Amino acid sequence: MKPASRLNALKPYLFATLAKRIEEQRAKGIDIIALASGDPDLATCPLVVNAAIEALRNPKNHTYPTNRGKAAFLNAAADFMAARFGVSLDPVYEIFPVLGGKEAVHHLGFALLGEGDYCLYTEPGYPIYESAIHLAGAAGHALPLLESNAFLPDLDNIPSEVLARARVLYLNYPNNPTGAVATREFFAKVVDFARRNDLIVIHDNAYSEITFDGYIAPSFLESPGAADVGVEIFSLSKGWNMTGWRIGFIAGNRDVISALKHLKPNIDAGPFGAIQDAAIAALTVGWRFPREMSRVYQERRDVIIPVLRNIGLHVNEPVASLFLWGRIMADISSADLANRIFEEAGVVISPGCSFGASGEGYVRVALTAPIERLTEAARRLQRLTL
Repeated sequence: MKPASRLNALKPYLFATLAKRIEEQRAKGIDIIALASGDPDLATCPLVVNAAIEALRNPKNHTYPTNRGKAAFLNAAADFMAARFGVSLDPVYEIFPVLGGKEAVHHLGFALLGEGDYCLYTEPGYPIYESAIHLAGAAGHALPLLESNAFLPDLDNIPSEVLARARVLYLNYPNNPTGAVATREFFAKVVDFARRNDLIVIHDNAYSEITFDGYIAPSFLESPGAADVGVEIFSLSKGWNMTGWRIGFIAGNRDVISALKHLKPNIDAGPFGAIQDAAIAALTVGWRFPREMSRVYQERRDVIIPVLRNIGLHVNEPVASLFLWGRIMADISSADLANRIFEEAGVVISPGCSFGASGEGYVRVALTAPIERLTEAARRLQRLTL
Protein backbone atom coordinates (compact mmCIF):
# COMPACT_ATOMS: atom_id res chain seq x y z
CA MET A 1 0.00 0.00 0.00
CA LYS A 2 1.20 3.50 -0.82
CA PRO A 3 -0.12 6.21 1.54
CA ALA A 4 -1.09 9.69 0.36
CA SER A 5 1.86 11.91 -0.47
CA ARG A 6 0.70 14.54 2.02
CA LEU A 7 1.90 12.27 4.81
CA ASN A 8 5.47 12.65 3.58
CA ALA A 9 5.58 16.19 4.93
CA LEU A 10 4.66 15.07 8.44
CA LYS A 11 7.51 14.52 10.90
CA PRO A 12 7.27 11.67 13.43
CA TYR A 13 5.36 13.01 16.42
CA LEU A 14 7.83 13.42 19.29
CA PHE A 15 5.63 12.27 22.12
CA ALA A 16 4.45 9.14 20.33
CA THR A 17 8.11 8.23 19.78
CA LEU A 18 9.01 8.96 23.40
CA ALA A 19 6.04 6.96 24.71
CA LYS A 20 7.23 3.89 22.81
CA ARG A 21 10.76 4.28 24.14
CA ILE A 22 9.52 4.71 27.71
CA GLU A 23 7.35 1.58 27.43
CA GLU A 24 10.34 -0.44 26.20
CA GLN A 25 12.48 0.62 29.15
CA ARG A 26 9.75 0.04 31.70
CA ALA A 27 9.14 -3.43 30.24
CA LYS A 28 12.77 -4.16 31.18
CA GLY A 29 12.06 -3.14 34.76
CA ILE A 30 13.81 0.23 34.49
CA ASP A 31 12.22 3.06 36.45
CA ILE A 32 11.64 6.00 34.12
CA ILE A 33 10.54 9.47 35.25
CA ALA A 34 8.74 11.15 32.36
CA LEU A 35 9.03 14.94 32.27
CA ALA A 36 8.48 15.44 28.55
CA SER A 37 4.74 15.58 27.87
CA GLY A 38 2.43 18.37 29.01
CA ASP A 39 -0.20 15.88 30.12
CA PRO A 40 -1.35 16.67 33.69
CA ASP A 41 -0.73 13.78 36.06
CA LEU A 42 -3.47 14.75 38.51
CA ALA A 43 -7.17 13.86 38.41
CA THR A 44 -9.80 15.96 36.69
CA CYS A 45 -11.62 18.50 38.85
CA PRO A 46 -14.06 16.44 41.02
CA LEU A 47 -16.96 18.80 40.29
CA VAL A 48 -16.47 18.09 36.60
CA VAL A 49 -16.36 14.32 37.11
CA ASN A 50 -19.56 14.39 39.15
CA ALA A 51 -21.32 16.47 36.50
CA ALA A 52 -20.22 14.00 33.82
CA ILE A 53 -21.51 11.01 35.80
CA GLU A 54 -24.91 12.64 36.14
CA ALA A 55 -24.93 13.67 32.47
CA LEU A 56 -24.14 10.12 31.35
CA ARG A 57 -27.49 9.01 32.80
CA ASN A 58 -29.38 11.48 30.63
CA PRO A 59 -30.70 9.71 27.49
CA LYS A 60 -30.66 13.02 25.62
CA ASN A 61 -26.87 12.78 25.67
CA HIS A 62 -26.85 9.37 23.99
CA THR A 63 -27.68 10.63 20.50
CA TYR A 64 -25.57 12.44 17.91
CA PRO A 65 -24.47 15.81 19.23
CA THR A 66 -24.70 18.81 16.92
CA ASN A 67 -21.58 20.54 15.66
CA ARG A 68 -23.02 23.85 16.84
CA GLY A 69 -22.86 22.76 20.47
CA LYS A 70 -25.42 22.88 23.25
CA ALA A 71 -26.82 26.32 23.96
CA ALA A 72 -25.98 25.83 27.64
CA PHE A 73 -22.33 25.14 26.79
CA LEU A 74 -22.07 28.10 24.43
CA ASN A 75 -23.62 30.36 27.06
CA ALA A 76 -21.26 29.04 29.75
CA ALA A 77 -18.27 29.68 27.47
CA ALA A 78 -19.44 33.22 26.73
CA ASP A 79 -20.07 33.92 30.43
CA PHE A 80 -16.62 32.58 31.32
CA MET A 81 -14.90 34.77 28.73
CA ALA A 82 -16.78 37.78 30.08
CA ALA A 83 -15.99 37.04 33.73
CA ARG A 84 -12.39 35.92 33.24
CA PHE A 85 -11.20 38.26 30.49
CA GLY A 86 -13.84 41.00 30.23
CA VAL A 87 -14.59 39.92 26.65
CA SER A 88 -18.19 40.18 25.43
CA LEU A 89 -19.13 37.49 22.87
CA ASP A 90 -22.34 36.37 21.20
CA PRO A 91 -22.65 32.67 22.14
CA VAL A 92 -24.46 31.80 18.89
CA TYR A 93 -22.21 33.50 16.35
CA GLU A 94 -18.89 33.95 18.17
CA ILE A 95 -18.38 30.67 20.09
CA PHE A 96 -17.87 27.22 18.55
CA PRO A 97 -17.20 23.93 20.42
CA VAL A 98 -14.20 21.78 19.52
CA LEU A 99 -12.78 18.40 20.44
CA GLY A 100 -9.74 19.93 22.13
CA GLY A 101 -7.12 22.39 20.95
CA LYS A 102 -5.32 20.07 18.55
CA GLU A 103 -8.47 19.40 16.55
CA ALA A 104 -9.19 23.13 16.49
CA VAL A 105 -5.75 23.96 15.11
CA HIS A 106 -6.14 21.47 12.26
CA HIS A 107 -9.69 22.32 11.29
CA LEU A 108 -8.99 26.03 11.32
CA GLY A 109 -6.16 25.28 8.91
CA PHE A 110 -8.51 23.36 6.63
CA ALA A 111 -11.10 26.12 6.78
CA LEU A 112 -8.76 29.05 6.15
CA LEU A 113 -5.74 27.84 4.15
CA GLY A 114 -5.28 26.46 0.66
CA GLU A 115 -2.67 25.74 -1.96
CA GLY A 116 -0.49 28.76 -2.66
CA ASP A 117 -1.23 30.40 0.70
CA TYR A 118 1.37 31.13 3.33
CA CYS A 119 0.81 30.66 7.04
CA LEU A 120 2.96 32.37 9.65
CA TYR A 121 3.69 30.44 12.84
CA THR A 122 6.00 30.84 15.81
CA GLU A 123 8.94 28.50 16.22
CA PRO A 124 9.98 26.79 18.44
CA GLY A 125 6.38 25.84 18.88
CA TYR A 126 3.77 23.17 19.21
CA PRO A 127 4.56 20.84 16.27
CA ILE A 128 0.87 20.61 15.37
CA TYR A 129 0.88 24.10 13.85
CA GLU A 130 3.36 23.04 11.21
CA SER A 131 1.56 19.78 10.44
CA ALA A 132 -1.79 21.59 10.17
CA ILE A 133 -0.28 23.93 7.58
CA HIS A 134 1.11 21.06 5.50
CA LEU A 135 -2.11 19.04 5.62
CA ALA A 136 -4.07 22.09 4.46
CA GLY A 137 -1.81 22.29 1.41
CA ALA A 138 -0.31 25.65 2.37
CA ALA A 139 3.28 26.77 2.91
CA GLY A 140 4.58 27.67 6.35
CA HIS A 141 6.88 30.53 7.28
CA ALA A 142 8.44 30.21 10.73
CA LEU A 143 8.84 33.25 12.97
CA PRO A 144 11.78 32.47 15.31
CA LEU A 145 11.21 33.06 19.01
CA LEU A 146 14.50 34.34 20.39
CA GLU A 147 15.46 34.78 24.01
CA SER A 148 16.84 38.22 23.14
CA ASN A 149 13.30 39.31 22.18
CA ALA A 150 11.58 37.72 25.20
CA PHE A 151 10.47 34.84 22.92
CA LEU A 152 8.10 37.10 20.99
CA PRO A 153 8.04 37.00 17.17
CA ASP A 154 9.55 39.82 15.12
CA LEU A 155 6.64 40.98 12.98
CA ASP A 156 8.61 43.77 11.32
CA ASN A 157 11.05 41.73 9.26
CA ILE A 158 8.92 39.17 7.44
CA PRO A 159 9.86 38.98 3.73
CA SER A 160 7.45 41.03 1.65
CA GLU A 161 6.88 38.19 -0.82
CA VAL A 162 5.77 35.94 2.08
CA LEU A 163 3.60 38.57 3.71
CA ALA A 164 1.84 39.27 0.40
CA ARG A 165 0.59 35.65 0.29
CA ALA A 166 0.11 35.09 4.01
CA ARG A 167 -3.43 34.46 5.20
CA VAL A 168 -3.06 33.14 8.75
CA LEU A 169 -0.87 33.75 11.81
CA TYR A 170 -0.70 31.12 14.57
CA LEU A 171 0.26 32.45 18.02
CA ASN A 172 0.40 30.79 21.45
CA TYR A 173 0.82 32.67 24.75
CA PRO A 174 1.52 31.65 27.46
CA ASN A 175 3.88 29.84 25.15
CA ASN A 176 4.67 26.20 24.62
CA PRO A 177 7.54 25.34 24.82
CA THR A 178 9.26 28.49 26.14
CA GLY A 179 6.85 29.44 28.93
CA ALA A 180 7.02 33.05 27.70
CA VAL A 181 4.05 35.37 28.12
CA ALA A 182 2.71 38.14 25.91
CA THR A 183 1.72 41.61 27.04
CA ARG A 184 -1.47 43.39 26.11
CA GLU A 185 0.72 45.85 24.21
CA PHE A 186 2.07 43.01 22.08
CA PHE A 187 -1.45 41.73 21.33
CA ALA A 188 -2.49 45.24 20.33
CA LYS A 189 0.45 45.31 17.91
CA VAL A 190 -0.67 41.95 16.50
CA VAL A 191 -4.18 43.30 15.88
CA ASP A 192 -2.77 46.27 13.97
CA PHE A 193 -0.36 44.02 12.05
CA ALA A 194 -3.18 41.64 11.06
CA ARG A 195 -5.46 44.45 9.98
CA ARG A 196 -2.78 46.08 7.80
CA ASN A 197 -1.85 42.78 6.14
CA ASP A 198 -5.31 41.18 5.85
CA LEU A 199 -4.34 38.29 8.14
CA ILE A 200 -6.45 36.00 10.31
CA VAL A 201 -4.91 35.49 13.75
CA ILE A 202 -5.39 32.17 15.51
CA HIS A 203 -4.33 32.47 19.14
CA ASP A 204 -3.95 29.13 20.91
CA ASN A 205 -4.76 30.01 24.52
CA ALA A 206 -4.18 26.59 26.09
CA TYR A 207 -2.19 27.69 29.15
CA SER A 208 -3.77 30.91 30.39
CA GLU A 209 -5.18 29.30 33.53
CA ILE A 210 -1.86 27.91 34.84
CA THR A 211 -0.01 30.94 36.21
CA PHE A 212 2.37 31.71 39.07
CA ASP A 213 3.57 34.49 41.36
CA GLY A 214 0.35 36.45 41.03
CA TYR A 215 0.53 36.72 37.23
CA ILE A 216 -2.82 36.70 35.38
CA ALA A 217 -2.63 35.86 31.67
CA PRO A 218 -4.64 37.99 29.25
CA SER A 219 -6.73 36.88 26.31
CA PHE A 220 -5.87 37.99 22.79
CA LEU A 221 -9.52 38.95 22.45
CA GLU A 222 -9.13 41.61 25.15
CA SER A 223 -7.33 43.79 22.59
CA PRO A 224 -9.65 46.26 20.86
CA GLY A 225 -10.47 44.98 17.38
CA ALA A 226 -9.10 41.48 18.00
CA ALA A 227 -12.38 39.78 17.08
CA ASP A 228 -12.29 41.67 13.77
CA VAL A 229 -9.06 39.92 12.77
CA GLY A 230 -9.01 36.58 14.54
CA VAL A 231 -10.09 33.91 16.97
CA GLU A 232 -8.84 32.33 20.15
CA ILE A 233 -8.76 28.63 20.97
CA PHE A 234 -9.59 27.98 24.62
CA SER A 235 -8.95 24.47 25.90
CA LEU A 236 -10.03 22.99 29.22
CA SER A 237 -7.30 20.34 29.02
CA LYS A 238 -4.60 21.89 31.21
CA GLY A 239 -6.43 24.04 33.75
CA TRP A 240 -8.94 21.37 34.75
CA ASN A 241 -6.78 18.26 34.02
CA MET A 242 -9.09 17.27 31.16
CA THR A 243 -6.66 16.26 28.41
CA GLY A 244 -8.49 13.00 27.77
CA TRP A 245 -11.93 14.60 27.69
CA ARG A 246 -11.26 16.50 24.42
CA ILE A 247 -13.27 19.64 24.93
CA GLY A 248 -12.74 23.32 24.30
CA PHE A 249 -14.07 26.15 22.18
CA ILE A 250 -13.08 28.70 19.58
CA ALA A 251 -14.12 32.29 20.23
CA GLY A 252 -14.02 35.46 18.19
CA ASN A 253 -14.41 36.36 14.54
CA ARG A 254 -17.88 35.57 13.14
CA ASP A 255 -16.67 34.80 9.63
CA VAL A 256 -14.18 32.24 10.93
CA ILE A 257 -16.84 30.64 13.11
CA SER A 258 -19.18 30.55 10.10
CA ALA A 259 -16.50 28.79 8.03
CA LEU A 260 -16.13 26.13 10.74
CA LYS A 261 -19.89 25.64 10.87
CA HIS A 262 -19.73 24.89 7.15
CA LEU A 263 -16.70 22.59 7.40
CA LYS A 264 -17.29 20.53 10.51
CA PRO A 265 -20.56 18.72 9.68
CA ASN A 266 -18.68 17.18 6.74
CA ILE A 267 -16.04 15.74 9.07
CA ASP A 268 -17.50 14.75 12.46
CA ALA A 269 -20.19 15.38 15.03
CA GLY A 270 -19.70 17.77 17.91
CA PRO A 271 -18.42 16.95 21.40
CA PHE A 272 -20.34 14.25 23.28
CA GLY A 273 -23.25 15.86 25.13
CA ALA A 274 -22.19 14.57 28.54
CA ILE A 275 -18.72 16.03 28.03
CA GLN A 276 -20.29 19.40 27.21
CA ASP A 277 -22.28 19.19 30.45
CA ALA A 278 -19.08 18.43 32.33
CA ALA A 279 -17.37 21.39 30.67
CA ILE A 280 -20.23 23.62 31.78
CA ALA A 281 -19.47 22.61 35.35
CA ALA A 282 -15.79 23.41 34.83
CA LEU A 283 -16.54 26.88 33.49
CA THR A 284 -19.09 27.72 36.19
CA VAL A 285 -18.91 25.99 39.58
CA GLY A 286 -15.38 24.68 38.94
CA TRP A 287 -13.78 27.88 37.64
CA ARG A 288 -11.48 28.20 40.72
CA PHE A 289 -9.89 24.78 40.19
CA PRO A 290 -7.05 26.01 37.91
CA ARG A 291 -5.85 28.25 40.77
CA GLU A 292 -5.38 25.13 42.90
CA MET A 293 -3.47 23.46 40.09
CA SER A 294 -1.32 26.55 39.63
CA ARG A 295 -0.20 26.34 43.25
CA VAL A 296 0.76 22.70 42.72
CA TYR A 297 2.77 23.47 39.58
CA GLN A 298 4.46 26.46 41.20
CA GLU A 299 5.69 24.24 44.04
CA ARG A 300 7.01 21.76 41.48
CA ARG A 301 8.67 24.56 39.50
CA ASP A 302 10.52 25.75 42.58
CA VAL A 303 11.77 22.22 43.37
CA ILE A 304 13.29 21.41 39.98
CA ILE A 305 14.69 24.74 38.75
CA PRO A 306 17.71 24.84 41.14
CA VAL A 307 18.71 21.34 40.04
CA LEU A 308 18.48 22.19 36.35
CA ARG A 309 20.67 25.22 36.97
CA ASN A 310 23.20 23.12 38.87
CA ILE A 311 23.65 20.71 35.96
CA GLY A 312 24.37 23.53 33.53
CA LEU A 313 21.07 24.89 32.21
CA HIS A 314 20.09 28.55 32.19
CA VAL A 315 16.46 28.51 33.32
CA ASN A 316 14.30 31.54 34.06
CA GLU A 317 11.34 31.14 36.38
CA PRO A 318 8.25 31.13 34.15
CA VAL A 319 5.10 32.84 35.39
CA ALA A 320 2.80 30.58 33.35
CA SER A 321 2.44 27.21 31.57
CA LEU A 322 3.47 23.68 32.56
CA PHE A 323 6.98 23.98 31.16
CA LEU A 324 10.53 25.03 31.96
CA TRP A 325 12.67 26.07 29.00
CA GLY A 326 16.38 25.64 29.69
CA ARG A 327 19.24 27.00 27.61
CA ILE A 328 22.14 24.52 27.42
CA MET A 329 25.38 26.10 28.56
CA ALA A 330 27.62 23.18 27.57
CA ASP A 331 28.78 22.22 24.06
CA ILE A 332 26.20 19.52 23.40
CA SER A 333 23.14 19.35 21.16
CA SER A 334 19.67 19.28 22.67
CA ALA A 335 19.02 15.79 21.27
CA ASP A 336 22.28 14.43 22.67
CA LEU A 337 21.64 16.00 26.06
CA ALA A 338 18.10 14.65 26.26
CA ASN A 339 19.36 11.20 25.25
CA ARG A 340 22.15 11.32 27.81
CA ILE A 341 19.74 12.28 30.58
CA PHE A 342 17.45 9.45 29.50
CA GLU A 343 20.26 6.88 29.42
CA GLU A 344 22.18 7.94 32.53
CA ALA A 345 19.40 9.19 34.80
CA GLY A 346 16.23 7.50 33.53
CA VAL A 347 14.59 10.93 33.21
CA VAL A 348 12.78 11.93 30.02
CA ILE A 349 12.85 15.55 28.84
CA SER A 350 12.18 17.07 25.42
CA PRO A 351 15.04 18.26 23.18
CA GLY A 352 14.46 21.79 21.96
CA CYS A 353 15.14 20.82 18.35
CA SER A 354 11.91 18.80 18.32
CA PHE A 355 9.98 22.09 18.46
CA GLY A 356 11.78 23.58 15.46
CA ALA A 357 15.21 24.78 14.42
CA SER A 358 15.11 27.77 16.78
CA GLY A 359 14.70 25.38 19.68
CA GLU A 360 18.19 23.98 19.24
CA GLY A 361 20.32 24.77 22.24
CA TYR A 362 17.41 24.33 24.66
CA VAL A 363 15.48 21.57 26.41
CA ARG A 364 11.93 21.53 27.76
CA VAL A 365 11.00 20.05 31.13
CA ALA A 366 7.33 19.46 31.98
CA LEU A 367 6.08 19.88 35.55
CA THR A 368 3.77 16.90 35.18
CA ALA A 369 5.03 14.59 37.94
CA PRO A 370 4.39 14.56 41.70
CA ILE A 371 6.84 16.28 44.04
CA GLU A 372 8.27 12.95 45.20
CA ARG A 373 9.03 11.94 41.61
CA LEU A 374 10.51 15.36 40.85
CA THR A 375 12.65 15.01 43.96
CA GLU A 376 13.87 11.64 42.74
CA ALA A 377 14.54 13.10 39.30
CA ALA A 378 16.52 15.88 40.99
CA ARG A 379 18.57 13.33 42.91
CA ARG A 380 19.44 11.49 39.70
CA LEU A 381 20.20 14.65 37.73
CA GLN A 382 22.52 15.97 40.42
CA ARG A 383 24.89 13.12 39.60
CA LEU A 384 25.34 14.42 36.05
CA THR A 385 28.01 16.86 34.91
CA LEU A 386 27.74 18.47 31.49
